[in-house]
Amino acid sequence: MTLRPLTRAALPAIAEILAEPGAARWWGRYDVARLEREYFEDDSRERAFVIELDAGDPVGLVQYWEEEEPEYRHAGMDIAIAAEQRGRGVGLDALRTLGRHLIDERGHWRLTIDPDSENARAIRAFEKLGFRPVGVMRRYERRPDGTFRDALLMDVLAEELSGASAAERGG
Repeated sequence: MTLRPLTRAALPAIAEILAEPGAARWWGRYDVARLEREYFEDDSRERAFVIELDAGDPVGLVQYWEEEEPEYRHAGMDIAIAAEQRGRGVGLDALRTLGRHLIDERGHWRLTIDPDSENARAIRAFEKLGFRPVGVMRRYERRPDGTFRDALLMDVLAEELSGASAAERGG
């Protein structure tokens, strides 16, 4: 598994992944124009990587945003995986890799993720990485049909992230 910075050339493939029913249920409606706005406009806070396997074709997207205030330094993450790759550990590897980068290279001591509170599969996966529930954010997002969704705020500290270095584990 490899993470490559998101490029405009990869946007059609990512839009296809996000349009799959299993991703669209949680992500909402995305097309190339929306991806362009969210990731390539000057004021965008989100950074993204394309998830690739050996063949080099995109199989997902992993993204992050950062809180830059020194007293509150942390990053939030999100992920979408192509249907044929779900349940194979690709998402866990991508999140772990990004998490290690955010902790080791970007200096964050806490990471957050906020799956839909009904997305039990994602919640179980994030728990495998060490994320813990913090609380439910009610009416967190308005869906395209006008209804609201709640999200489960989860976080993990640097030393708790599955795959933490020996120094972080105190060893």
